[in-house]
Amino acid sequence: MIRILFYLAIVFALGLGFAWLADRPGDMVVTFSGYQYKVSLMVAAVAITAIVAATMLTWWLTKAVWNSPFTIARHFRARRRDRGYQALSTGMIAAGAGDAALARKKNKEAAKLINSDQEPLILLLDAQASLLEGDHDTARQKFEAMLDDPEMRLLGLRGLYLEAERLGDRAAARHYAGRAAGLAPQLGWAADSTLEEKTERGDWDGALALIDAQKSTRQIERDVANNKRAVLLTAKAMSLFEGDFNAARVAALEANRLRPGFGPAAAIAARVLFRQNDVRKGSKVLETAWKTEPLPDIAELYVHGRPGDAVLDRLVRAKKLQSLKQNHPESSLAVARAALEAQDYMLARSEAEAAARMQPREGAYLLLADIEEAQSGDQGRVRQWLSRAVRAPRDPAWVADGVVSERWAPFSPVTGRLDAFEWKAPEERLGHLIEQDGEPAERVSIPSIPAAQPAGDDIVDVIVEDEVVPETMAAQPAPAYALPPATDGATLTDDDKAEPIRLPDDPGVDPEVERANAQKRFRLF
Repeated sequence: MIRILFYLAIVFALGLGFAWLADRPGDMVVTFSGYQYKVSLMVAAVAITAIVAATMLTWWLTKAVWNSPFTIARHFRARRRDRGYQALSTGMIAAGAGDAALARKKNKEAAKLINSDQEPLILLLDAQASLLEGDHDTARQKFEAMLDDPEMRLLGLRGLYLEAERLGDRAAARHYAGRAAGLAPQLGWAADSTLEEKTERGDWDGALALIDAQKSTRQIERDVANNKRAVLLTAKAMSLFEGDFNAARVAALEANRLRPGFGPAAAIAARVLFRQNDVRKGSKVLETAWKTEPLPDIAELYVHGRPGDAVLDRLVRAKKLQSLKQNHPESSLAVARAALEAQDYMLARSEAEAAARMQPREGAYLLLADIEEAQSGDQGRVRQWLSRAVRAPRDPAWVADGVVSERWAPFSPVTGRLDAFEWKAPEERLGHLIEQDGEPAERVSIPSIPAAQPAGDDIVDVIVEDEVVPETMAAQPAPAYALPPATDGATLTDDDKAEPIRLPDDPGVDPEVERANAQKRFRLF
């Protein structure tokens, strides 16, 4: 639009100029070689303009003819390049769709039309086609060749990393990820893999530096970075608690500041403060974490946080902890344990039963069994609570990728993922359960498993009667355990007919012994 306006302005200016000359008549005299030429000023202006235009046209035609070979060559080169990029685009789409044959065909076409030094994507398409064809060795060679090109180096490291992961070589995968993270800290896959490797080696400072680099490049959000830093600082404090107390104290307090509701961070920070005899501040740290997520370790540390307390003082501290998180099973269990130590069995029983009502689980029934044994010593009741514990769901624990741990860990032992452990109930276990009245038939939807055949089920009662046998049954072969024919002319008596026929490999149990054992057999309920 601007160019059009510019051209119109030039034409308008030329028109104004010619109009101005037309309104002012005059003559132009040219003397050349004894001759005198006299023309009007308007004719002279038109002639000069025509000469200039003819000169420019002649120059353009001469230049076009002179540069025509280069122009034609450039045209064919551009057309060849366009065809090559079209083939490269089609090949990349085919590789993404999993069409190995089309990807290989278009890769060859693109390699013929475009130089691979000018377009590195040809090497990527070649490697992708090799992967689709199952030729992983060739693909690795292509990725290794990319390492020599600074522009393709990160892509080659990514390909080698994925191949190492596919082969299960975690050391090689982390080696390539470490090189990639050194070149580009903003790469998520490289930073995560390097972070896992550093945490497994216990290089907490290196892992913290990597988190700071990710945060500075805005690769991760601020809250995510603070959570990861809290996990790493907690692990660092736990590892240095016995060796370097001052460094552990700094790490623990910073971890608790970044994530106040994180149970492990609060626990290690409280241990540090209790060791410095700062019971008041340590108790506040535990109380804050307890309000967010009640954990048995926090309750244990809080109740026994002040050395020299009597059992009644511990019970008071447990009740205070219960007031911070009412109607929660962990609060009731904490009070029940403290009451059991204080030999207040009535309070211990009421709190343990309340916890079992709120959340029936193994730990509550085991605690009730301990209370029953300490209070009455009734082994029957103890066994009843133990049987309920066997049937009850499991207690919450630290779970990560299917691994159940009694203690918290900063990373998963399966995948190496940071902050993978969660406090939750593990999956239900399969096992033989003791039947008991008053218990629900099913707690978890588990596929039914055929019960094992009890002893004596291989005994077959044979009833001798005169009955009509259906034709379909008559056509079937006789069972393998049919009565053998009587030998030596012996005949079956009524007692023999009533006696069940046993399998040849099972001698069975003598009836008199079985009746005697039945009278002495122990019955649980």
